[in-house]
Amino acid sequence: MAKINQSTSKQDCVVHEHPVPPEEMHRYSMVRDPSAEEDIASYVHGQARDEVVHHVERVKSEFVAGKEYEIWDVTTDKNRWWVITNGTNLYSQKHFPSLDYTLSFHIGLMMRVMSKSRGADADDPHPFDEVFRRLQQAGDRLERAVEAEEYQAVAMQLRECLLSVSSVMQRRVSLPDDIVRPKAADFNGWSELFLNHLCPGRKNEAVRKYLKAHSEKTWALVGALTHDRNAEEMPTSIAMAAVDTLVTDHLQLVMQEQAARFKEFPNCNSRKIRSHFDILIEPDGEYYETCGSCDWSSHPGYEDDVVEKEGANG
Repeated sequence: MAKINQSTSKQDCVVHEHPVPPEEMHRYSMVRDPSAEEDIASYVHGQARDEVVHHVERVKSEFVAGKEYEIWDVTTDKNRWWVITNGTNLYSQKHFPSLDYTLSFHIGLMMRVMSKSRGADADDPHPFDEVFRRLQQAGDRLERAVEAEEYQAVAMQLRECLLSVSSVMQRRVSLPDDIVRPKAADFNGWSELFLNHLCPGRKNEAVRKYLKAHSEKTWALVGALTHDRNAEEMPTSIAMAAVDTLVTDHLQLVMQEQAARFKEFPNCNSRKIRSHFDILIEPDGEYYETCGSCDWSSHPGYEDDVVEKEGANG
């Protein structure tokens, strides 16, 4: 058996001991999106103000429950971060070494934040919390229900949940002053009003008709079950699912109205508006928007940053 020349082997197998500097890595990226990279770099700078971003690279995109999450690998002069979008948040790779775990953690965090649907005033900080609480109570009762009157009780809880949706919408949706408002407990009247306002015009005709029909039929089904002395599990479960869908639809409409003002920023006429989440915004984190074409941001600390930059340049 021939002997291996170990000295020659060592010379042939050279291990690269000097990694490419982070600031040079962009030269070897096959697919780049400079605007998105700049947006991510600006976000990291806003979160880690004492760090300088050297390299930004999009690792991959994943679709979960119909939503796209972009995953970025960001290297600074001090740390290395995962940045995940929709809404955007960053995680230290030292504390979150597993990318799959980090994505799962991020999606769970965003779902909890979205479910709160924070409001702007202190008297109503979490407008849909009451709705979700009533829906959860109805679900708990449905799991334990056996007798007809117990299913009736579930339907009554669902009725209160629908009225809570109407109450939240009355507080959160800005309607024109000249609109005639129905009585507080007129669910169908308020639903008609909100859907006409939030889904206007011919382009929304199909979805508006669907949502109106769904709201009317859900209210009718729940009302019938509250008076049904022979109420059973199957129709009550269907009513539960219908109310859950209605709550999700109305929450989406409220969030859409809040985000509509950022669809096109007037200074640069760009539609590259991106949503981020900053855990440091009081009281316990909030969403904000940035423009992918200019340096505009709705972050509450944006004006302070502008003043600081102007002072440094002046």
